Order: sequence, then C-alpha cells, then structure tokens
Amino acid sequence: MLRLETIICTFSVLSVAARAEFKARNCSEVREASIAKGFGFSHVPHQEIPGTHLRVCLQGNTCCTEEMEDRFGQQSKQDFENLVDEMSHTLRSTFVSRHKRFDEFFLELLENTERSLHDMFMRTYGKPYMQNADVFENLFAELKRYYTGGNVNLEEMLNDFWSRLLERMFTLLNSQYVITEDYLECISKYTDQLKPFGDVPRKLKAQVTRAFIAARTFVQGLSVGREVAQRVSKVSSTPACIRAVTKMLYCPFCQSMPGVKPCKNYCLNVMKGCLANQADLDPEWNQYIDAMLLVAQRLEGPFNIESVMGPIDVKISEAIMNMQDNSAQVSYRVFQGCGQPKPAGITRSARGVSDVFNARFRPYSPEERPTTATGTSLDRLVVDIKEKLKDFKKFWSNLPEAMCVEDRVTAGNASEEECWNGHTKGRYFPEVQKDGLTNQVNNPEVGVDITRPDTLIRQQIMALRVMTNKLKNAYNGNDIYFQDSSDEGSGSGSGSGCTEVCPTYMDGTAATEIPVVRADRSGPVDNSAPLCAPSVALPTMLALSALALQRQWR
Repeated sequence: MLRLETIICTFSVLSVAARAEFKARNCSEVREASIAKGFGFSHVPHQEIPGTHLRVCLQGNTCCTEEMEDRFGQQSKQDFENLVDEMSHTLRSTFVSRHKRFDEFFLELLENTERSLHDMFMRTYGKPYMQNADVFENLFAELKRYYTGGNVNLEEMLNDFWSRLLERMFTLLNSQYVITEDYLECISKYTDQLKPFGDVPRKLKAQVTRAFIAARTFVQGLSVGREVAQRVSKVSSTPACIRAVTKMLYCPFCQSMPGVKPCKNYCLNVMKGCLANQADLDPEWNQYIDAMLLVAQRLEGPFNIESVMGPIDVKISEAIMNMQDNSAQVSYRVFQGCGQPKPAGITRSARGVSDVFNARFRPYSPEERPTTATGTSLDRLVVDIKEKLKDFKKFWSNLPEAMCVEDRVTAGNASEEECWNGHTKGRYFPEVQKDGLTNQVNNPEVGVDITRPDTLIRQQIMALRVMTNKLKNAYNGNDIYFQDSSDEGSGSGSGSGCTEVCPTYMDGTAATEIPVVRADRSGPVDNSAPLCAPSVALPTMLALSALALQRQWR
C-alpha cells in the first residue's frame, strides 16, 4: 500500500512539473509575430498543443494549427519566388535597358546617316541625285532590314548596290546613247574587271559587313540575355523546395521561436537544392558573357559601326568621283566588250549639268563623330555595358549566397549557436553542398531528383550555346548564315584580312589610291553651266582644280 502511494505521489509531482513547463511555453509571441507579418489566422493557440497534425514542422508540442502550417507553406512559396525576383532584378533590368539603348542607338545612327547623305547629295548633286535617289534609299533599307534580323546577305547586297550605281552612272555619263536593259546586263559582267569606283567598294564592303555583323549580333546577344534572365528567374519551385523553405522560415514559429533566423549554412543547402537547375546554367552563361565582352571590344575598335557609317557619304561620293575620273576609259572598255550602243538622237550638251554627278566634298574629319538624340556615343555605351557584363559572371551559381545574406534571411556567421538549424536553436553541422543538380544527390534539406533536369532551364542553356557561337563568329567578322563568299575583302574570315585594327583607306599611303580633291559640302549646284563630254582633258582639269584648292586651303 505504501509503495502504491509512493508511485502515485511521484506521478503527481511529475505531472505538476510537466504542466508547469507546458504552461511556461505559451504562444503569445507567435501570435504577435504572425499579426506583424500580416497573417490573419482564425485561431492561434494560447499555449502549445500536440503537433500530430503537422506535415512539415516537428510533431512535438507546437504553437501551430493545421491552418497555420498550410498558410506558412503558401507564404513560403511566395517568399522564395519574391526573393529570386528581387535578387535577379538588377540583372533583368540591366539587360532590358541596355538592349533598348543599343537598339535605339543603332537605328537612330542609320536614320541620321541616311538623312545626312540625302541632305549633302541634294546640295552637291541636285537633280541627278534626286533622279537616282532610290538606289541609295534601297541601300539603307537593306542595311536596316539586315540589322533588324532580316535574311539579307550583306556582301551580295553591297555588290548589288555598286552594280546599280554603275548602271545609273554609266547611263548618265553616256546619255548620248540609248542604253538598254540588255546592255546594262552586259556591263555588269565587266564590273570586277573595270573597277570603275576604284578600291572604295572593296574596302567599304569589308568595313560595313563586319561592323553590321558585330552590331546586329551584339544586340541579339543582349536580347537573348534578357530573355534567359527573365525566364530563368521565373522558374516555378518544386513541392520539395517549398517544404524546405517552410521548415527554414516558419517552423521556428511553431517552436515558439519566431524571432530566431536560420543558420547561414542551413540556408545555403536549402537554396542550393531549390536552385540546383539554375546553377547548371552557369557554365554556358559564363561563356556567353565572355563572348559578349569580346564583341564589345570589336565595337570599340575595328568594327565600330559609328566610325564606319559616319563618313559613308564621303566614301560613296569619292567612289562616284573615281567613276567620273575614269569615265572615258570605262566607256571605251565597255564599248569594246559590249559593242557600241545606238545614238540617242540628242546631244549631251543639250541635257545640262544636272544630269551628271559632278561635285565633290571637302575632306572628312575623324573628329566629326555623329551625335544622336540618345546623347552619347557608341564608345560610352560599350564601356558601360562591359562593366555590367563583368559583374554578371557566375550570377546563377552565386545566387544562393546572395539570397542567404545576413539580416535578409539568415542570422549570419556571427550567430552560429543562436540560429535555427531546422530542428531547434543551435549550430548547423551538415556540410554545404556544391552547386548544380548532380551535386544535390545527398542534400540533407531538399529532396532533389537529379535524373530529371528542368526542361525550361535546358532550353535556355541551348539558347545561350547558340548565341555564344554566333558571338564568336561575329568577333571574327563572320556571319554564320553567310560564309560562302570568296571575295578577299568581304566580311568572311577576318573582315578585310586584318587580324586587329585595320587602317581605313583614308589613312597613310592608302589615301593616294583615291583622288583627294573635293568641293565644299554646302556649295550650291550650278545648273546653268555647259557640260563637256568625257575626254582626256578631264583629268587635267581636275588636277589643276586640286592644286588651286590646296593652295586656297593653305
């Protein structure tokens, strides 16, 4: 009997002690923290209750009802996706804004260049330019179509431009003859032999081709980077990931420890498991960034489209001058190959000067870089984007570290004993996993199926791989869609044959290949002066004019 009383007494004491401890862990702090976070729970226990109903958090005594755990799971999904969105915001906004800036800059550069050529050719050539303006309009239309992604072979298009210009020039310079379509077809066969425009077409083709390839590919690269960043940052989270995030962020509430933040290494394992597929993007992403930086170097140097397009009106004009200078010889050789055309029945002198391109421009100054409404130059745009691109290397593998920074999510390294380790407050012992899907096979926090890579991520990896290949080709002056040209000065290979910065034909000894004499751009056209037929006297007159102009400039 005495023994039974002793047992009953002992049990009563233990029960009282247990109730005392049970009452000591009330849930008032959890209720306040829940209200502060915006949760409108219908019921929060005043004291801990048995947690057998819990599916994610520990099933011991708890301050969480089933409704609370469900709401915590929903909030965890939103918190995780918001955190990824926040961490990738700078990346996404940078690609969006820089793509817009570069695209606007290149399109505006084309428009300004075309407008400049039109205005100067109107002042200088007048009526003959107006009668043949469609040749130049078509040139810029095709350049714009290529830049905006059209299926245009730049080399063939530029060859066609010079062929059309030769036909128009030949007709104007030989207006005393009837030049038929068949005759023009015959002329085109002798274009390569005649070289009526001197070496300008070959050099300009090399410069324009590689500059446009670099510009178009770079903007396409920015577009691909923008799309990849937007899609990857919106990848939906898996149920296993959401359970892990819920356990990390909200199970402390259930343990009556709402103010305790997760240990950093614990957070890293959760995020590495949740972002395993994104981390697999990093190798291709880094190669893509490197290729973008290479093409950016080209945009600053030999493939600078601003430097190419700025003086293109002068270069085309000099080609026209070459044709005029050699018109007698060109006509003679054409007549030899294609026969003498029939007389038109009207003399050239009756047509007037307006029927012939006869004016010249002043020398182009390299300092006269075109300015656009964007208020900046290509060089400044490139410097800016290069700095941004360098910052974005290893972005996806660094994302877990960025998300687990102190004060945002975790307690930081300074509180290893005062942080939530997934079970209680204390040190987190498991080692941090490496990056990538295959390295999560033993992740202690997130169950990851390493045999099922995310389809959308794999698509983005392939998109980056294709874009990187295009960028590497653009760096060498190649358009991967058109690499079958045999022209030595084409955009294939390394452009004009130079491996680095290539001198333009206006520098050094190359300038002697083309006459340097030009008239003032702003000078009016005299439509009343008589027109002389092509003869051997023309070069002599031009030489005398050159001497006079040079003395005047001095």
